Amino acid sequence: QVQLVESGGGLVQPGGSLRLSCAVSGVFPIHTMYWYRQTPGKQRELVASITSSGNTKYADSAKGRFTISSDNSKNTFDLQMSSLKLEDTAVYYCRVTQGGMGYVYWGRGTQVTVSS
Repeated sequence: QVQLVESGGGLVQPGGSLRLSCAVSGVFPIHTMYWYRQTPGKQRELVASITSSGNTKYADSAKGRFTISSDNSKNTFDLQMSSLKLEDTAVYYCRVTQGGMGYVYWGRGTQVTVSS
């Protein structure tokens, strides 16, 4: 049974850091891992991605501040967020694509709130 579970969200002050994690079950092999975020009234936007071979991509808003990483042996991947800004406030979702047929799976999301 496929399951994606995000953790690590919470309340943080501007300039602070958070580390989000996504635990994946039932998807093999994993082709690409993604972090998205969404705020009310806005489209869900891609923040970062990493392939199973380690290639990473970042949104312009995340470059230099966020780092995506994965541990394929544990089927987990993380988003390390630093220098957080008010505009980073959103629900963050993890997503994975399955190798071969390209099936897509989403987590339920975790709230990140940047506020003083």
